Parts: sequence; C-alpha cells; structure tokens
Amino acid sequence: MNLLKAISTVSAMTLLSRVTGLAREVLKAAFFGAGAQVDAFEAAFRLPNLLRRLFAEGAFSQAFVPVLAEYQRQRGHEATRQLVGRTSALLALVLLVVTVTGLLAAPWLVYLLASGFAKTSGKVELTTVLIRIVFPYIFFISLVSLAGSVLNVYRRFAIPAVTPVLLNLSIIGATLFLSPYVDPPVLALAWGVAIGGVAQLLLQLYPLYKIGMLARPRLDLRDSGVRRILKLMLPALVGVSAAQISILINTQLAAWLGDGRISWITYADRLMEFPSALLGVALGTVLLPVLARHHSDADPERYSSLLDWGLRLALLLALPAAIALALLAVPMVATLYQYGQFSADDVWQTRAALLGYSVGLPALILVKILAPGFYARQDIKTPVRIAIVSIIVTQIFAITLMFYIGHAGLTLAISLGACCNASLLFYRLYRKGVYVPCSGWLPFIGKTFIALSLLGIALYFLSGFAEIWLHAPLWEKVLRLTGIMIAGGIVYFTSLWFMGFRLQDFNRKEETPSALDQ
Repeated sequence: MNLLKAISTVSAMTLLSRVTGLAREVLKAAFFGAGAQVDAFEAAFRLPNLLRRLFAEGAFSQAFVPVLAEYQRQRGHEATRQLVGRTSALLALVLLVVTVTGLLAAPWLVYLLASGFAKTSGKVELTTVLIRIVFPYIFFISLVSLAGSVLNVYRRFAIPAVTPVLLNLSIIGATLFLSPYVDPPVLALAWGVAIGGVAQLLLQLYPLYKIGMLARPRLDLRDSGVRRILKLMLPALVGVSAAQISILINTQLAAWLGDGRISWITYADRLMEFPSALLGVALGTVLLPVLARHHSDADPERYSSLLDWGLRLALLLALPAAIALALLAVPMVATLYQYGQFSADDVWQTRAALLGYSVGLPALILVKILAPGFYARQDIKTPVRIAIVSIIVTQIFAITLMFYIGHAGLTLAISLGACCNASLLFYRLYRKGVYVPCSGWLPFIGKTFIALSLLGIALYFLSGFAEIWLHAPLWEKVLRLTGIMIAGGIVYFTSLWFMGFRLQDFNRKEETPSALDQ
C-alpha cells in the first residue's frame, strides 16, 4: 500500500466533504447571517459535536483502533468480528442513555452551553428546541465513527472520509427547501442535522457487510477485548472531557461578549478546518492503524521512520496553508460569506477570528500526527496529561486575551494551546526514544523557509487592498481568489522543485498484511 496515495484518497474525499461544508456555510450565512438565531443553532449543535468527540472520535477511537488493529493482525477475522459486535453493543447502550438524558435536560443544557443567552429574550427557549432536535445526532454519528474505525483498519479509507458529505447535503437541502415552512426558519438547520446523522450511518452498513464486519451486536462486559478498550478509555475520557470543557468555556466566554461572537468564531472555524481536515485528519487516519501494526510487530525503526515521514509531509503542507489563511483572510471570508444578511462588519469580525486560528494551524495538524504516536502504542495516559496542561494554558490565554482583542483572543488562545500541545507531544516522543529524527532536517527546514517566504510575498502583493474584496461583484471575487491561490501554489511548489524536492521523495510503501484480505 502506498501511504501517499492512501492519504491523497482520504484528502480527496475530505475535500469533497469540505467543499460541500463551505457551500453549507455560504448558504447559512446568506439565509441567516450571524445574529442571535444562528448563535442559538451553533450553541445547540456544539453539544452533540462535543459528545461525538468524546464517545466517537475522541476517547473511544483512541482506545478502539489499536486494540482492533492488534486483533485483526494477530487473532484473525472471527475474533475481530466478535470484538466489533460486542463493542458496538456497549457503545450503542451508552449512547442511548446519553441521548435520552440530553432530550430531557435540554433547558438546563442551554445554561451549560451559553448562559449569556439569558440576556436576549427568547434565545434560551429557541436553543432548547434546537437542542432537542439535534441531540439524537450523537447516537448515529458515534456509531458512524465506530464503523469508520473498522473500515480504516481494513484500509477502506474512502467511505469514512466521504461520509460527512451527507450531513452537509442534508443541511443544504433543509436550508433551501424546509426553512420557508418552519418558524423560526433556523429550525430547518437542526432538522438537517438530524436527517444527516441517519443518512451517514446507513451509508456505512454495506461497506461493513462487504468486509464481513457487519457484526451482530452482543453485550458482553466480560470479553477481554472490550475490557481492554474500557481500560484504555478511562484516561482518554479524562483528557477528552477536559478538552470539551475547554470548548464549553470558550462558548460561554463568546456568549458573554455579545451577539454574533459565536457565529463569527464558527465561520472562521469552518475555514480553519478545511486545511486541518485535508492534512491533519487524513494523515492521522492513515497513520494510526499502520503505526499500531508496526507496534504489534515490535518494529521500532519503521515506527519512528513513519512518524518522521508524517511530520515532514505535514510541515511541508501545513505551513503554507497557515500563511494563506492569514494573508487571504479578507478575500476568503468576503468571497465565501458576504451575501444576504452577512455584512461587511461580519467580514472583518470573522477575519479577526481567522487570524487567531492561523497562528496555530500547523500545530493543530501536527497534534493529529504526534498523538497517534502514543495511541498506537496503547499509551493513552501521556497524551492525556499533555492535553490537560495544554487546556489550562488555553484557558489562561483565553480569559486574558478576550479583554484586549475580544473574540479573536479566544481563537488565538486555542492556537497557543495547540502549540503547547504539539511541543510537549514531540518532546515526550523524542525523550522516550519512540521518535528518532532521520537525517536531513536542517536542509529541509531551510529550503521550506525560503519557499514560504516567496509564497508570503506573492500572496501579499496579489491580494491587494481589502476594500476591493468588500465591494467587488461575486464573479470578480471568485475569479480573483482562484487565480491568487493557483499563483501562490505555483510559486511555492516551483520554489521547492528548484531546491530539489520531488514528489517521489515522499512516496512510502507499506506492506498490506494478508489478513486484510480475509
């Protein structure tokens, strides 16, 4: 298996997901703007998203994937199938309890999410209704994540990567066709989330069936594999819970800053997540099961070499993305969002939030590579301790910076916390001898810095004055932004080529175990 090709496949599917996600955000901005109603929806949707990271993409997947990879590698198809069935039964039971609890506790959850909403008449009541519509999403999307983890271990990366497209299409459809018939219209966004969760789970079932992993759920807490997963989950739950509490605190802080702040941060977050998902998520998705296999095979040299390869590839792509986010913030926000209810002031405020995110984008992506370096070794405690330290750092910066630069201080605090997280993860991997840098790092860094400098100069002069983007017609903004991004890419990658970088230098092949074909 060619890892670069696998990452390209995941990135391509993720690109489709992010493009439809941007279309979703453009429509949302045009139909609903960035006021109190969108704040209410974003706050309501934030809680199931947080729980998804807790039960699915967070603590659960960190514990589940390494154990599943070990079973698949060493114990064969039937034992792996039984583990999937028993794990899915336990996860579904927990999710059902959480979902019912959320539906009943919706009025109180509003104050947990954004107590500042009480200052605006009707905002708490609207958020309560929205929570009750979107909350079942956590049940479906967590099972989707379980199915995606299984498919990734079996090297079926495309389906899990493309699945989020269904959520985006569902929200787009609800915005266009349902919003005129509900009152208030923002309820359509919530129904789009609910329908999208069901659609995503249905999409996963046939691929699981094809690889023989559509296992019958069977609850068995005495199963050794399930008990190992639970044991690994306990420290992960602490770290992930702390991270979600940090996000809730930031939501509270943004709500107290006034109307529109949550919306501006969310619109900026969507743009930041575009390169973060294309690079960080794709790399992490592909690397974790392969690293787990090298650990299972007791092959530390290949383990370290794979981490080194991932770090170089991530830096080569993440750093120019961060520069582009910073220098093209106004052009991107104005081109994508400035329609209908989204004003010029909204552009500037979203731009401020995006600048804060751009500082930490490389670190956010590196965490997606460095953390699996621990998870694949079934060491959950170390990254959890580091995550807690990073969260404390984030909140100290958030509470301090919000008094000076408002909501942009919250996004900058997230970036600084990510830098702390990535630095500590790297330091621990290096000190433990898990990661031993390969030769050639100094020339790599020097050449990349030169290419980045040329890219920054090109983007700065090509982007022009901000006022042009605020008043130009749509077709002009789209054509101009497209041209600038293409020109920037040509400058950067041509510079790298002249300095000796070649695509084949980053090709990396990994043996596909015969067990995968069972």
